[in-house]
Amino acid sequence: MKASEIRELLKLLDQPDIISFAGGIPDPSLFPAEAIRDAYADVLGGAEAGAALQYQVSEGYLPLRRWLAGQMGKLGIACDEANIFITSGSQQALDYLGKLFLSPGDTALVTWPTYLGALQAFNAYEPRYDRLRPEGGNMTPAAYHTAAAANGGRVKFAYLVPDFANPTGATLDRKQREAVLDLAGELDIAVIEDAAYRALRYDGEGVPPILALDCARSGGIDKARTLYCGSFSKILSPGMRVGWVCAPRHVVEKLVLMKQASDLHSPSVNQMVMHRVAESVFDGQVEKLIGAYRERRDGLLGALEANMPEGVSWSRPEGGMFVWVTLPEGADATELLARSVKEARVAFVPGNAFHADGTGRNTLRLSFTLADRRAVSEGIPQLAALLKG
Repeated sequence: MKASEIRELLKLLDQPDIISFAGGIPDPSLFPAEAIRDAYADVLGGAEAGAALQYQVSEGYLPLRRWLAGQMGKLGIACDEANIFITSGSQQALDYLGKLFLSPGDTALVTWPTYLGALQAFNAYEPRYDRLRPEGGNMTPAAYHTAAAANGGRVKFAYLVPDFANPTGATLDRKQREAVLDLAGELDIAVIEDAAYRALRYDGEGVPPILALDCARSGGIDKARTLYCGSFSKILSPGMRVGWVCAPRHVVEKLVLMKQASDLHSPSVNQMVMHRVAESVFDGQVEKLIGAYRERRDGLLGALEANMPEGVSWSRPEGGMFVWVTLPEGADATELLARSVKEARVAFVPGNAFHADGTGRNTLRLSFTLADRRAVSEGIPQLAALLKG
């Protein structure tokens, strides 16, 4: 187990002179704090106070699970509360799914790069990683199987963030999502769909979730191979630590057993409050965040265009929280970070942290959710000046 470069970088946020594009965290000034405060007062000041402070069933608070099932239905995923499992943030979901599928030496298919937190969750179960290429160019199923067997295990699942991926900001189109399902079917493996950023679309048309496509193919959620991981952290509150998994019932039953052996259940009061807040403000909160973050994304993209030297390129995400920057070949973003923090007081995340094989040293991730106009107007020219030498 290794320290997260991102979690370590978050410590820099406590230094007031640091301009940080590092942590992929929401802007706390945009949290629905008043609605959350009122919901806590309502829950703890009423007849449900005892239940809020009591043990909860491991599956999660039933009204919240029913609300989530309704939300999944709007995405084309017909399900009920038996298909919803509440977790302490989507990070716990990734840990449980790693535990469910992986034995030492088994293979997980991930994109190059992929979400660092997923690699950390899976690493505890000692897997091998192989490269998943949703854009095309995957190995044949036989080649994947042969490579996994040579390492003493089997291919167990494909993990990906299909909407506004962390760290690249990329979104898979429908054809690419169908191709992932095709490959998973040929390999007979699960697909873990990390949908943490799905609601944060600023441009373009939405694409159905992989689970929705899977349900249409397979004849329903209980026959699907895709496991959908959702979270309230990016929309309502990360500190409340409420996430969920939408999956076939037989998978939910296994996850419940893990929950019982781990922390029994996610905090009752937080689930009850989250249900009230989600029912009352979720859609409006999404619209507020889209307006604020779209402006910040556009500001960051404009500053990169105006300041970055020739040979530097970057993604142009339709949503989410991140812009992925590629430096010229031979550049080292880790070394650049050390100079940037020391000389310019600007922080970002080096891209090699997101590669299972440690490559990608000439890449870096910029987060724009906390990047106000001052941060962008001061930080990006300073970072560009370092790159210009």
